[in-house]
Amino acid sequence: MRKLWLLLSLFGALCFSAPVFADDASAPAASTPAAAAPAPAAAPAAPTAPFLVDVSKINSGDTSWMLASTALVLMMTIPGLALFYGGMVRKKNVLATLMQSFAITCLVTILWMIAGYSLAFTPGSNPYIGSLDRLLLNGMTFVVGSKVMVSHLGVTIPESVYMMFQMTFAIITPALITGAFADRMKFSAMLLFIAIWSLVVYSPIAHWVWEPSGWLASKGVLDFAGGTVVHINAGIAGLVTALVLGKRLGYGKEPMAPHNLVLTVIGASLLWVGWFGFNAGSAVAADGRAGMAMAVTQIATAAAALGWMFAEWMAKGKPSVLGIASGAVAGLVAITPASGFVGPVGSLVIGVAAGAICFWSATSLKAMLGYDDSLDCFGVHGIGGIVGALLTGVFAVKDIGGTAGVLEGNGGQLMIQALGVGTTLVYGGIMTFIILKVVDMVVGLRVTEEQEREGLDISLHGERVE
Repeated sequence: MRKLWLLLSLFGALCFSAPVFADDASAPAASTPAAAAPAPAAAPAAPTAPFLVDVSKINSGDTSWMLASTALVLMMTIPGLALFYGGMVRKKNVLATLMQSFAITCLVTILWMIAGYSLAFTPGSNPYIGSLDRLLLNGMTFVVGSKVMVSHLGVTIPESVYMMFQMTFAIITPALITGAFADRMKFSAMLLFIAIWSLVVYSPIAHWVWEPSGWLASKGVLDFAGGTVVHINAGIAGLVTALVLGKRLGYGKEPMAPHNLVLTVIGASLLWVGWFGFNAGSAVAADGRAGMAMAVTQIATAAAALGWMFAEWMAKGKPSVLGIASGAVAGLVAITPASGFVGPVGSLVIGVAAGAICFWSATSLKAMLGYDDSLDCFGVHGIGGIVGALLTGVFAVKDIGGTAGVLEGNGGQLMIQALGVGTTLVYGGIMTFIILKVVDMVVGLRVTEEQEREGLDISLHGERVE
């Protein structure tokens, strides 16, 4: 761990190693006042922290879209992810799976209000973590009919709306991890693990990537809506958790088929619809960029669903309902980091690649490495996030993203994206392992063998689906 923190500190130091250039003073002075051309007015500096504005500065269209997007993203966890995961487990564990998503929604909401938002989205004294200026949402001022506080990351909407929008991202990210350890973790251990993970892993990585003063943001890492922050982060945490917990009883020997694929397809459909809030909402405005983000999200999702379907058809002889639904989710994952930077052609390639590669990772790779990622959290979200993050560097278009120096096929941007991927994998993986070990010492991680065989519904919650 000492070496890891030294490495991160070195990366942070490099963020500030670029030379600072003063304004150009080398041009000769005009010979007479009459000959001097009037200097162009300097553009106002971009705000770097939340600030108060007159209510007349709030854009009602942007605010309405962000309120709708917030509701759409919340729908992705409950009921979307809850049903998607709940349909894939065995009948004896369906209520426990639904309970995890619901409880995480409640838990992370409170943690985000207390400290998570402040740690992630306020400027700090260093590029690694935010300040506590918004502890308990302190300072989120609203004076009726006069002034309202806005975030420097969304200057046309109230900061309360921006905070709520980002809260829904903080909720779904740890909820995704539960797919990796389905059927075998204690409920108490899950709550403690998620509580620590959301503050120690999610908030710092969100700060690195999405807060302009964060060290990965200053390096130029592109992540429009959460390829690194959400999906790679959750994917590597899921893989580590699956490895630490070990395989389910009877894994590879007993049938563990999904108990109700109807629920899974409904959940996948809700995820698809909600993802428009996830990606298009990340424009933080009702504008052309949001429209393009919505379009490429639809294209990539459809392409990935077909890519997975045809790959499975060729490999197994039949296309499955679970396969096409999983492929759609893989496409949603992969287009997430790219959605505000790529055009339709780029999204098509990203979708096809994600569908085929995630099918391979959820079947062949998992079999080769022998880990039990119950619902393919790493295979879909981890691998899909990596595919999308890297291909963002290949297909990003300056005219869409408005990012200086980013062009299609930019090898330099690809390497920057790889830095973001690698950092998230290393930090997220190591910290997840440490948190799991701490939780294991405090309350224990895994249910007993008897509880696992009986099913978590009845053994942990005293309920069952008849």
